[in-house]
Amino acid sequence: MTVTDEARRALERQQTVEITTTGRRSGRPRRIETWRYLADGRYWLTGSPGSRDWYANVLAHPEFTLHLTDRDLRVRGRAVTDPDERARVFGAIVPGLSWAGSLESWIAGSPLVEIELG
Repeated sequence: MTVTDEARRALERQQTVEITTTGRRSGRPRRIETWRYLADGRYWLTGSPGSRDWYANVLAHPEFTLHLTDRDLRVRGRAVTDPDERARVFGAIVPGLSWAGSLESWIAGSPLVEIELG
């Protein structure tokens, strides 16, 4: 089993994750708890509409650490800005969230990052 296969299995078991990004201005590590989502067979980080420091950090420094229960992984974040891809991914994620509000608001204003396992 490859490291990527092991990472995928670990991500399957864990929706709440912690990530450590590099501060876009300070250059210091910034650790937060967030949720990962699965859509199109890939893993994503997002949040309700609005700006997020973690997203700005990933834009400036795409490599970050994904902390899982039994391991830490160095991964890369790919910011998704293409409107069609955003609509497809959010169309798979948002309808399953009873608290989410409108799909349109997420497409227009939520950060979206694909977790690239390498």
